[in-house]
Amino acid sequence: MRIGIDCRYVRIGRHDGISRFTAGIAAHLPDRHDAVLLVNDERQLAPLPQHLPWELVPAPTEPGEPLVARRVNRLGLDAVFSPMQTMGSRGRSYALVLTLHDLIYYRNRTPPREFSWPLRLGWRAFHLAWWPQRMLLNGADGVVTVSETTAGLIADHRLTKRPVTVAYNAADPAAPRPAGGARTKSLVYMGSFMPYKNVETLAAALPLLGADWTLHCMSRVSEADRTRLEALAPAGAVVFHDGASDEEYLDALRSATALVTASHDEGFGIPLVEAMGVGTPVAVSDIPIFREIGGDVAEYFDPDSPSAVAAAVRRLDGRWDEASAASLDRAARFRWADSAEQVVRAVERAVADRRG
Repeated sequence: MRIGIDCRYVRIGRHDGISRFTAGIAAHLPDRHDAVLLVNDERQLAPLPQHLPWELVPAPTEPGEPLVARRVNRLGLDAVFSPMQTMGSRGRSYALVLTLHDLIYYRNRTPPREFSWPLRLGWRAFHLAWWPQRMLLNGADGVVTVSETTAGLIADHRLTKRPVTVAYNAADPAAPRPAGGARTKSLVYMGSFMPYKNVETLAAALPLLGADWTLHCMSRVSEADRTRLEALAPAGAVVFHDGASDEEYLDALRSATALVTASHDEGFGIPLVEAMGVGTPVAVSDIPIFREIGGDVAEYFDPDSPSAVAAAVRRLDGRWDEASAASLDRAARFRWADSAEQVVRAVERAVADRRG
């Protein structure tokens, strides 16, 4: 078969979550079928497999996206896999598998800040009801999601009649922390500062942990968010890296006691896998998706209680060597090769169902 991989969500310069998912799947596709990368800008090819052929198609943000299948039909593909659920399906001559990563924006409707105002307005409107999501998903032949947690929510809300396949997110391989390496009284947070991320609870836990503990916030931060978080912790206890490089982030993880997040809601939680993959344990909110990722290796806490955060960090500190070794084993469950295999199986089923 010839399978088109929709790479139009690959970011130019640096990955976000969907961009990294796309690149991870594309780089680990099993070789029993021919793959074709679909991009809207040649610069998107830089982080993608260089040996695969590619085709230019319109960007997913263009007004003609609902009818993009007319353009894709000309490529003679048997199937297309998209890492998003919004790819136009009308008039297609190929099998289509779409991806729904999570449902968090039905509960947290603030759209991503980098969106233009028309996209922000459309984003809010889309998440006011379930029927637009059902229409998109039922326009495909199969659906992929990145966790059993989201698969359960898709079933609970009856979002699609199509088969749903779980293909986990994963983390790019990274060297583990050196054996016997120094461990500092530092915590690492990787993520945005949107309200549902609840970073304030992490900052408010620092005074309860005692002197010398620091919280390293790796992502870009606004001045307002910086000021608010600094007011909750001792002077200098919250360290802002304001957009750390991948290597800076990994270096911070390798010397930290734990990665922490107090998020109220997540679609997955790649930072958990990244931290565990280098041998750094995690202390995280007690929410279903984090339980699915962290299993019995992580420490969990009430995300609305700074004292619960501090207690979880202390528990982790007390069993750190054991937790570090167990974290490496846990992270090994999330591999791009396994996820790519699940995606291709979903595509194969979609093609068979469509032909049948």
